[in-house]
Parts: sequence; structure tokens; C-alpha cells
Amino acid sequence: MAAQDLYDLSPAVRLMFMGLVVALGPLAWVWVRSKNAPVAQRLRVLTLVTLFLTFDLVIFGAFTRLTDSGLGCPDWPGCYGSASPVGAQLHIEAAQTAMPTGPVTHSKAWIEMIHRYLATGVGVLILTLTVTTWMARREQRRKGAMPAAGPILSPWWPTVTLFWVCLQGAFGALTVTMKLFPAIVTMHLLGGLVLLALLRVQSCRYAQAHQQRKSAALGLPLQRFMLAAFALLWLQIALGGWVSTNYAVLACNDFPACQGSFWPAMDFRQAFTLWRELGMGQEGAYISFQALTAIHYVHRLGAYAVFLVLLLLAYRLHRHPSFRPQARWLAGLTFLQVATGLGNVVLGWPLLAAVGHTGGAAALVVVLTGIVFSSKIVPVPVRVLPLNATRMSA
Repeated sequence: MAAQDLYDLSPAVRLMFMGLVVALGPLAWVWVRSKNAPVAQRLRVLTLVTLFLTFDLVIFGAFTRLTDSGLGCPDWPGCYGSASPVGAQLHIEAAQTAMPTGPVTHSKAWIEMIHRYLATGVGVLILTLTVTTWMARREQRRKGAMPAAGPILSPWWPTVTLFWVCLQGAFGALTVTMKLFPAIVTMHLLGGLVLLALLRVQSCRYAQAHQQRKSAALGLPLQRFMLAAFALLWLQIALGGWVSTNYAVLACNDFPACQGSFWPAMDFRQAFTLWRELGMGQEGAYISFQALTAIHYVHRLGAYAVFLVLLLLAYRLHRHPSFRPQARWLAGLTFLQVATGLGNVVLGWPLLAAVGHTGGAAALVVVLTGIVFSSKIVPVPVRVLPLNATRMSA
């Protein structure tokens, strides 16, 4: 493989231009569709479009990882110093000739660069959303007009989202330059899901500002249970990312047992040593099969708990008319996750099931984030005794 600097920022401007081209279509569609709508409605539509494309980006990121295309272009942000694989054909051809089944091929290079183009386009949309929200907030204050529902939206929400997408870009660069370091790749996956959650929160807030949707009331016990389920979901997703980035899916190829046992030989210490290179364990040795088994089996045990908790949450939410559609989505996605997870194990990790498993996790984050931020706590009524009754008791 030809020597290449890990960081080559010379094609960055051309890459940003490609991101702008990707973003122009959604921006034009939002402008045509909502040009006469109130500003909060326009911002909400733009947020939903950005959320949709970010969801696609997460799915395509999973496809990139699962097709071993993460190093299709071994430098960043370009491909052998070019803005596309077209300008890097000679380098790619040389690398592919040296290693026909290696990490660099023409198809893998295109997959990796399309992922970067889509990521840059999402970044442009989030930048546009941030600038537009600040401008709308400034115009609102200048006119002294404050709607009954309150300000359009705190511009700090999209500002935090902009900061986060820049951080995601940094993790994307480290994913390449640190050669698929498992901890970095897992954080990159989690960062993409956090980005989805941030955009979903904004869509909820814009809807409330536009008075299209009011917060529905839930009791404090159900709120607490929902937040606990939300936290458990994130933990399970982190474990799933650790399974995927360590290629531990096929450590157990039977179900419900693993290697013919309900408690196979496992090495938890080596399995959850987080800061290490891909495929390596402690002291420079290769990671053991027992460690891969532990990574897989812990995720499987967590799946049992998450399955029961999410179904119980869906049942309790279904009893509230305002949350019945979301409860059905939650239950359906939970069953989908079980189906794709089982498909990965018993069918030998097919690409469709593996990508669908990541997509299901992303959809669960979007749905549950929407439920959390579309609800409010019912205040507990406090019984106040009459003044004379208080004196009599004294």
C-alpha cells in the first residue's frame, strides 16, 4: 500500500463543497414547502429533514463498518489527498493489487467517501439550522414580539448540536487514523445516536413553540420508569457497539445457549479492557476467544432485560391515549430488534440483519427521546387543611 499521510487537509474545501451540494436539495425542498409558514414551523421542518438524513447517515455508517469499508480511504478527510476516489484511482489500484481482499478497494473507497459526503451534508444542514435559529431569535427580540407559547426555541439547543456534529467529525477522523480502534469506533457510533437524540429534542421543542403539540402529562412513577428504561437502552446500545467493533457477533452461533452452554467459558477482564487496538488483548497478545465470548454474552444478557423493560413501558404508555401511537412504535421496534439480533446469531451475521439491528437501535432512540421530551410530570396534589382544623389539631 502506498505511503500516505493520515491527515491531509488540502481536499477539505472540496469535501465541504460536496457537503454543500448534498445539503442544497433538502434546503431547497424546505424553502419551497414552508416559505409562507411561521418561522417555528419552518425550523421544525428543517429539523425533521435533518433528523431523517442523520438517521440515514447512521444506517450508512453501519453499512460502511459492516462491509469493512472504514479504511477504504486510509487518510482523512480526502482519499489519498483527493476529494473523491476518482482522483485516487492509481493509489487505490496499487493498494488493491497488493492486497486484493484488503481494506482498500475501489468499492470500499466509494462507500467510505459517500459516507463522508453525507456526513458533511448533515453538518451543513445543522449549521444552517443553528444560524437560522439565532437570526429568528434576534428578530423576535428586536420586534419585541413574544408568542404566548414562549420563545421560538433556545438557540443553544442547535448550537450544542452543531458542536456535537463537529465532535462527531473528529471521531470520524480518529476512526480512520487510529485504524478502527474499538473504543473510538464505539464512541463514534454512540455519538451518531446522541446527534439523533439532540435533533429529536429540537423537533419536539419547535412543535411546542408552534403550538402544534402540547406536552402530555404522565405520573411521576411512570416518568421515573421511562427515564430508567431510556438509560438502560443507552447502556445496551453501548454494549452492542462494543460487540460490533470487536467483531464478537459470531462468538456465539446458537441460541438460547452459547457454544452449547448457558454459561460458556468467558474472560471478562480482557473483554472489557477498553483502551486497546483492534483484535489485541493485554501485553500485545491477540484477544482470546473467551474474551470475545464474554463481550457477546453480556450483550445478550442485557438484551433480555431491555426487551422486558421496553415492552412493559410500551404497555404502560399504551394506557395513555396521547402516547398510544408511540407505544405501538416502541413495542414494534423492540420485537424488530429481537428478530434482527437473532438473525445475526443463527444466520451467521448477514449484512441486512446487521444493518437492520443498528437501524432498529437508532429508531428506538428517536422514539423514546420523543416520548421523554413530549411529556411532563403531573404535579402531585397537596391536601391543605383549613386554618381552623390546623388550630384544633394543635
